[in-house]
Amino acid sequence: MLKAASFNPVQEEITSATEFVGKCFNEYKVPERDKTKGIMFVEEALGSLISQADGKGKVFVSVKKVFGNVSVEISAPGHEYPLMDNISMAKLDNIDEYGHDAQDTIRNIVLKTFIKDFKYVHKNGYNKVDFSLIRARNSLFFIMLLSLVISILMGTILSMFASPEFNKALDYYVLTPGKTIYINFLKVIIAPVVFFSLVSCISSFTDLRQLGKFGRKTMLLYTITSIIAVIVGIGVFHIFEPGKNVSMASTVNTVAIETPELSIRDMIVGMFPSNYLSPFINNNMPQLIILAFITGIATGMLKNSSSVLMPLFDAFNELFMKLASIIINFMPIVVVCSVTSVIITTGANTLLSLMGMFATFIVGLLIMMIIYIAMIAFIGRMDPIPLIKKYFPTMLQVFSIAASNAAIPINMEVCEKKLGVSHRASSLAIPLGSTLNMDGTCVQLAVFALGLANVYGVVTSTHGLIAFAITIVLLSMGAPGLPGGTAICLALLLEQLGVPAEAVGMVVGIGPLIGMFLSMSNCLGDVVVTTIVAKLTKELDMEVYRKS
Repeated sequence: MLKAASFNPVQEEITSATEFVGKCFNEYKVPERDKTKGIMFVEEALGSLISQADGKGKVFVSVKKVFGNVSVEISAPGHEYPLMDNISMAKLDNIDEYGHDAQDTIRNIVLKTFIKDFKYVHKNGYNKVDFSLIRARNSLFFIMLLSLVISILMGTILSMFASPEFNKALDYYVLTPGKTIYINFLKVIIAPVVFFSLVSCISSFTDLRQLGKFGRKTMLLYTITSIIAVIVGIGVFHIFEPGKNVSMASTVNTVAIETPELSIRDMIVGMFPSNYLSPFINNNMPQLIILAFITGIATGMLKNSSSVLMPLFDAFNELFMKLASIIINFMPIVVVCSVTSVIITTGANTLLSLMGMFATFIVGLLIMMIIYIAMIAFIGRMDPIPLIKKYFPTMLQVFSIAASNAAIPINMEVCEKKLGVSHRASSLAIPLGSTLNMDGTCVQLAVFALGLANVYGVVTSTHGLIAFAITIVLLSMGAPGLPGGTAICLALLLEQLGVPAEAVGMVVGIGPLIGMFLSMSNCLGDVVVTTIVAKLTKELDMEVYRKS
């Protein structure tokens, strides 16, 4: 939805413009708090832009809402001026020290509070500001869903009406290069994302004696539930065998390579790197994860240097997480390329196979939920009904967020206010779980990696399956807790199984939907383990827990 209006570039028109914006906010059902924030910005931004106008032309104001995102764009005629510099340097002291106009200074101070939410450009004789009022958390889901629908329609139409030669050329010159470029970018950030994520977390939790009994039991339960989740994922895969009746082996130019059977001894020895760089160069995830664990522990044990290294690792973690989020924003384009390519080269059967993998994945999550209930009853020795009733509304909320990391404050609030977990317990267990406890991710990686191996005709040996399971447990601890982040881990697992990494392109189309279920399952596991360990360590107020 888009609404626009024009006004004369004079101060007297500011009231009319803000009234127009207010009406748009009401029509878009913007919450009152955001509405007040938006009107305040528009009023001050208009005042600043109009002060640079020469009284000619028009001021254009537009308010748009797309997939839940609400933004305001203002354009006013005038010469270019250093708006962002003026805002950055604005201080109340400037009024007295430099004789600056009080109104301009106060206006810039107000705009300074919004500096992260708007952009300023000067183009074609107009000063323009674009202000993001609301950034919808689930907007990517709707965009991806639209991309999926478009790609299915496009692929079906091309299969029915276009010549095979045209489809082959389209796939070779456009679709396959598009998804290959995306996969290559994923490969670039796989190793640093996992390494710095784990080092950043582990360096804060190295000495279990400092964490006490609660920390030890929390990490033990998180590890146990992750192992159980991998077993569940592999188990439901072998029961339903999704991808069994579909083959894409003929569509990939690969050379069969006979790999020797490794003993468990060789497999364990091979998990330890011979030098520091080889795990990064070869994307050897077991070696990389062990290296991250050792580096994280060593960093935490340092006395003087840890204060320098830990912020550095945190900064690198933030950098590569940002890179990952930027790359993931291109997923809608990759969805169109991948799904269209699959349909015009192999037909709709492959998509049906993906739906089979998704259904198997959901069954695995349901089994994990049953296991969580059993854990509350038998390990925590509590009635699971209060936890289910109190956390169910939050499950729907984290489902829409589709990011485990983003749900940390929500889960902590539920644990403390509704379930009776102490702040000391929840502030340790929930953030730790958002990084180290990814049960839903374990199920997903097992089902989809083995399912795609089925599709490509790759058979996994018993020893290979053991190494695969160990890798998933370790890899899940470094999985980015953001929408679409597991695609990075899945690409690496596919290479370990001997499946082309490009196969992950088949899954990204339903990635946001998978992510919503992952977020819900992962967060439920965090809350369950936190509550159980709080009960075992007397950090749980049972009166609050039982209270309806």
